[in-house]
Parts: sequence; structure tokens; C-alpha cells
Amino acid sequence: MAVRYPVIGHWFRRPNGTLFEVVAIDEVAGTIEIQQFDGTIDEIDNERWPQLLLAEVSAPEDWSGSVDMDPEDFGIKSDAELPNGYHDPLAFLDKL
Repeated sequence: MAVRYPVIGHWFRRPNGTLFEVVAIDEVAGTIEIQQFDGTIDEIDNERWPQLLLAEVSAPEDWSGSVDMDPEDFGIKSDAELPNGYHDPLAFLDKL
């Protein structure tokens, strides 16, 4: 299996199935910052990266796990009243 080098913005899957995205690489500290699908931030040492048996994958279609936004966050009580852009949180934020 070829070693997949960390690249900011790329998604990886661990052998147990959990997904994460590389969000930063700190060359001075020798760490790679990752964000799990659920939004948890973690660090991995550069030396440990090749031993993790990771598979590079495409970004999940429903990447909202880390966004954790519900209709109640907008003050809306039913799904029928969702504002434009609710399903695309970035589009909603651009309108603020």
C-alpha cells in the first residue's frame, strides 16, 4: 500500500471507517491537524502518519456532520419553512 501524504483539504478514511480532513500542517511542530467528520479537531505526529493505514477518499456528499446545524438554530419549527441555502450552509452565511 502506498503512503498517502497529508494535503490540506484532502479527506482520509481510517481502517475503522471514520473520516477526517487534513486542515493544517505545522512543519515546525511536526504535526498534522485533522478535523473528524463530527467536527472534533485532533493532531497527528508526522512520524506516525505513514503507519496509520489510511485510504484517501473524496469528500463526503453530506459533510454537514461537522457543521451540526438544525432548523431550530434558525428559529424554524418545521422543515417546510427552511430558508434558502439551509442545505448549503456556506450559501446561507454569504447572505448575512
